[in-house]
Amino acid sequence: MTDFVSLPFYDLFHENGHVPGVREKLPPLLAGIRRSILEIGAGTGLITTSLADWTPAEIFALEPSAGMRAVLLSRLTTRPELLKRVTVLPCDALSVELDEPVEAMVMINVMYALEPDYRKRLWPVLAARLEPGGLLVFTWRDGGPPAPRPLQELESQQVGRHTYTVLSEILETSEEACEARYLYRITEGDRVISEEEIVGSAYRPVWATIEGELVGAGFVQADAPEGFLAWRLA
Repeated sequence: MTDFVSLPFYDLFHENGHVPGVREKLPPLLAGIRRSILEIGAGTGLITTSLADWTPAEIFALEPSAGMRAVLLSRLTTRPELLKRVTVLPCDALSVELDEPVEAMVMINVMYALEPDYRKRLWPVLAARLEPGGLLVFTWRDGGPPAPRPLQELESQQVGRHTYTVLSEILETSEEACEARYLYRITEGDRVISEEEIVGSAYRPVWATIEGELVGAGFVQADAPEGFLAWRLA
């Protein structure tokens, strides 16, 4: 699985990135969910705590990154009422084991990280962990991978005397994947304090590919707002 995220930058940019839109569009999809939710790729818990606010369900927050889990657990300590409701799972999604099938599964900003072979193996595993009629919902952008482009600034934020900047370029594109380079830079004025480079592949399968894989795993499409796909287990 691909991970382009530099942990010190994660909350700083995601809270002002995709997270507000998720908090606006996701709650109606989860209306009626009361028993259990599996969140795949919980990250630092930006959406985990929101899931707990929107529903009374028990939450299983799956996050394989130790660094992300550390922040997630720290976030939960600020919400002591959630400590008995949220279970943090350190495993990979293909290895997840639950005592009983869950009512819903949520994947936010995870699809780009799923290599094609991994993704094809994942859907049957999720189907086996979801109750009949259960909901699978994830963020989605159609249209295949982006075209190659030079390095450009994505976002910049000031924290005290330091400026945190994210830059990226698309190096190469194929049918379903692109090779991307990210720079995470901290500066004070013109002085570079630190810079971290991450290079890897990101994946954006087209609609026909996703539809075929999910239907083949026993899912039926449901209504969802723009930017999301929702499926029910038949």
